[in-house]
Amino acid sequence: MTEALDLDAYLERVRWTGPLHCDLDTLAGLQRAHMRHIPFENVDVLLGRAPRLDLKALQAKLVQARRGGYCFEHVTLFAAVLERLGFAPRRHAARVVLYVPASAAPRTHAFLSVDLAKGRFVVDPGFGALAPSTPVPLLDSDVAPEGVSHWMARDGARWVLRVRAVGQPAVDAWVSTLDDEHAVDYELGNHYTATHPDSPFVNRLMLRALTDTGRVTVMNRDATVWDAAGPRATPLADRRALRALLAEHFGFDLPEVEALRVPSLPEWD
Repeated sequence: MTEALDLDAYLERVRWTGPLHCDLDTLAGLQRAHMRHIPFENVDVLLGRAPRLDLKALQAKLVQARRGGYCFEHVTLFAAVLERLGFAPRRHAARVVLYVPASAAPRTHAFLSVDLAKGRFVVDPGFGALAPSTPVPLLDSDVAPEGVSHWMARDGARWVLRVRAVGQPAVDAWVSTLDDEHAVDYELGNHYTATHPDSPFVNRLMLRALTDTGRVTVMNRDATVWDAAGPRATPLADRRALRALLAEHFGFDLPEVEALRVPSLPEWD
């Protein structure tokens, strides 16, 4: 699969000019660069276009067209980059438990783990607004380590990603057994996520872009710009406002957005 990867084009896309060693510094730097320059977005799903996971399609969308994507797209592309560089990423799936118990959450979140000389790390560039921007050590921590926003904890046979936002209590984000997944497993999860009527990605607009001074997040029509002055909420009046926001903060202009339908926003129909 990695033979089809245009590594130079990818590195230009994420503006990475640093070293390309198989170590934690390179892994962390590439993850930050990837997340800074390739946003999280589910626009294609809401346009009725199920994302493709073959490397040619991913490069055409995320690299050449300078678009973003959701977890299956981010993880598949990033894993190919890591494999080309000599890393050995392992593919996993998780149940997102932010809003529902694990028993009601399908395994539709994709992430990676990577074994390095300094230990094993979880790499999760496609978790939307709550994604860790650096690799997370796979160490059981019942109490949050000092100064970190993301950490791993054990729950029986499962691992839990815990997240603590500024000024908020810690929450369980996802749970996983860390079983290895294959490309066909991701195809199945991607199909459910992009087409099932109960999938959040079919029913809601969800966006996240990192900026030089913070981030921009969107949940349906609630847009929030975060910078040194704190969060500023700006409701999106209509699709034209959404298109302008994408062009300003997400780096792409997509005229089709003005026909986009969000089932949970009937007033936009």
